[in-house]
Amino acid sequence: MPGAGERIRVGCCGWGFYRGGLKGYRQKFDLVEVQQTFYRLPQVKTAERWREEVPGNFEFTVKAWQAITHPPGSPTWRRSGLGPEELRGREYGWLRPTRDNFEAWEKILEICRALRARVCVIQTPPNFGCTEDNVEGMEEFLSSIERKRLVLAWEPRGDWNDHPEVIRRVCRRLRLVHVADLMRREPLFTPSIHYTRLHGLNPREHDYNYRYTDEDLRELARRVRGLAGEGREVYVMFNNVYMYESAEKFREVMGRQVL
Repeated sequence: MPGAGERIRVGCCGWGFYRGGLKGYRQKFDLVEVQQTFYRLPQVKTAERWREEVPGNFEFTVKAWQAITHPPGSPTWRRSGLGPEELRGREYGWLRPTRDNFEAWEKILEICRALRARVCVIQTPPNFGCTEDNVEGMEEFLSSIERKRLVLAWEPRGDWNDHPEVIRRVCRRLRLVHVADLMRREPLFTPSIHYTRLHGLNPREHDYNYRYTDEDLRELARRVRGLAGEGREVYVMFNNVYMYESAEKFREVMGRQVL
């Protein structure tokens, strides 16, 4: 069993490709990161139905709607269901303190509440570079939004990883959990929990077509146990093509340490 203060949870980024959907997924796992919320926000009643379909100990984490992180020109908007005319003139993206972004956040927050989510993951795109202007806008936006007890976990992409001191400073100021792929780098600031998103080990970091080997999973287990020994909860989220298989194998490697 985990030692005092150690809590390790394992899940996947989405249930859409799992046999049986959410009903099948919940029989194997008690944690999932909701991906639908990034591309297109569901109706609140849909989120409430998802919550009703799972046991009380099942936990949803939520990936924030792309409206606050990705400008309308991003290719990810193609999956939003919104046409160019609906996005024209919208000041979405890059965590800027705009009216559109603040309104988008209120919609995300409503979904988080419906799911009783503890964690909201904010993934910024590679073209959101590590610049003074972006840091300033991000700090103004995230310090102004309502979050209450919601934990904000930030996964920076692009050149931010070349500036670890900036990531650490921003996370400290805003009380953000730094989301890192633990098989590639260490988290730089984790005020409340550890949250790792695992994308595979292909040369290109976000090439998800990777199947973790048994040796990979044993090394991951060693690193996760190290984080758990710090006394914080560790969320281990697989986000590769074979994520369901990887997550199940990883739980076997971890044995009884996983809750």
